[in-house]
Parts: sequence; structure tokens; C-alpha cells
Amino acid sequence: MIRVFDLPAVTWTLTTVLLLSGSYYLVQATRSHQLTDRVNNSLHALMNILMASMLWSLGASTILAQIVVLTGAALWFFLQAVARPELKALCTDRQGRIKCIYHSFTMVGAAIMVAMMMGHDTAGQSPLPAGAVAISHHAMPVPTAAAATLGPSPDLAIFLTPFFGVAAVVFLVLLLRFQVAKAIPRSTALRSAARAEHGVEALGAAVMTLMLASMS
Repeated sequence: MIRVFDLPAVTWTLTTVLLLSGSYYLVQATRSHQLTDRVNNSLHALMNILMASMLWSLGASTILAQIVVLTGAALWFFLQAVARPELKALCTDRQGRIKCIYHSFTMVGAAIMVAMMMGHDTAGQSPLPAGAVAISHHAMPVPTAAAATLGPSPDLAIFLTPFFGVAAVVFLVLLLRFQVAKAIPRSTALRSAARAEHGVEALGAAVMTLMLASMS
């Protein structure tokens, strides 16, 4: 396991990034005129908040509810990606469908991480002297072998880690090369908004990569 959470500085950095990203999506939700955009941005804000709380082992009593919400969000984005072209408010063009499929994967990744945390929290645990796993500098007892039967397999985290790593690189390239200037009108406001979106997406994918890698 890559124990990035053993370092308080890393934990605080990831928490800050997640909370800032969540704030960005909340602002976008309030500015959106379409109901679909408001729902989508609100779901992203919620996901970032849940991931930030995960770093500090918070919300253990609502883990099942978190999994249900994140799984439902993943399904919602997938349904948008396969929606009929007549439904203009959903992801109907090629770029929009790819975007919604990616966002569906982000929700799946977050749900898997929450489920893996549930496996650690609810499985039978050995006494503390036998060893402890430090997550965000809080000690947690090491689960016994029974924990292996609960929650998703770490192989899922191994599969998703390179996926989000590649996504982070792609968003970073789009940001650095200003590819958005070719796809939208030459409006300073629109270009700035698109660059901000790519920046937030790159940060989000990088955080997903680190958190999934720590669980693989």
C-alpha cells in the first residue's frame, strides 16, 4: 500500500484541493441555468466533500448512504451519455457523451473507495498492539483476514488508478496547450471558464489517482 495518508502535509493538501474543487462546483451549480447542469455540478460538489471526509475517516455511520448516492450518480451520468439526441439538455454530442462517461467513472471510483473504507471499518479487527494503519495521521486497527471478504477487491483500485492517472495527464495537456480555444468562440470569459474546468478536472483526476493508489 502507498501510505500517502501517513503524511499530514499530504492529507491537508488533498483536503484543501477537494474542498476547493467542491466549492468550484457549488458555484457552478448556482450559476447554471439548466436543471441538468445544476444537478451535475451539485453531484460533483458532493463527491468532493465525501472524498475529503474520507481522508479523515469521517462519516462512518453514513457509509451505506454514501455508496448509494455515488452509485446513483454514476448511473445518472451513464444514462445521460446514452440518452437520445432529441434530449438536448443531456449529453447528446460526442464530446458531451465522453464527458458524461468519464464523470460516471469518477462516481464509480469514489463509491469503490467508500466501500473499501467500509470493509476496513466493519470487518473483524485485531487488537491495536498487533499493528495499526495510519490514515491521515489517525490510527486504525488492522483488519483481520475476514476483512478480505468485505468490500470490493483491491484489484478494482489497481484498474482505476492508471485510468485516472491518464485522465489527469490528458486534462493537463488540454489546459497547457489551450485546446479549448479551438473548440469555442474567441470569448475571453468562455475560454477562462473552460480552462478553469480543465484545471479542476486535472486536479480531481490526480487526487483520485493518489487515493486509489493508496488503497491498492
